[in-house]
Amino acid sequence: LFRSSSLTDVYTALGDAFMAAHPGADVTFSFAGSSDLVAQIAEGAPADVLATADMKNMQAAIDGLVAGGGVAPTPTVFATNQMQIVVGAGNPEGITGLADLAGTDLLVVLCAADVPCGTYAATVLEQAGVALVPVSLEQNVKGVLSKVTLGEADAGIVYRTDVIAAGDAVTGVDIPADVNVTAEYPVAALTDNDVAD
Repeated sequence: LFRSSSLTDVYTALGDAFMAAHPGADVTFSFAGSSDLVAQIAEGAPADVLATADMKNMQAAIDGLVAGGGVAPTPTVFATNQMQIVVGAGNPEGITGLADLAGTDLLVVLCAADVPCGTYAATVLEQAGVALVPVSLEQNVKGVLSKVTLGEADAGIVYRTDVIAAGDAVTGVDIPADVNVTAEYPVAALTDNDVAD
């Protein structure tokens, strides 16, 4: 099962529960940024199911399967998420909103533009009228979260569920609803992909 990295915790728990309920079943996950997962499938990596953090990457996977002579899967949106500013535990820099991220003394990290969390963050910042230059662009949301958790960055923009999953290691700062986005997670069975038995 190929899954967006923002789904790591929940799918690991679901996979463990499924295998416990179905002895003999073997569930293997591959977690990465959605664009990386699509590239792996395009290069022939075996997968039964694909879940991405946006419809754009799901459509790219579908287009690739169809171009290769496969059958287009029918994706279903199974979850939604929202973006949130993530800061160090206790919010040591006192960040209260998106405008604070443009401060020249802050180290802000974002996802790269080719992965959903980067696209969503860019949309949020544009809608808020905030321009900033991140100190690094990560290939998935876990990379952003890690930089903030380790103190290598003061702030980042990640999914709300990633802030929750990090627990006391970080603090979340809400993004106003009028500039936030709702991330939709589609899932599809890759019925015509070569699957290892």
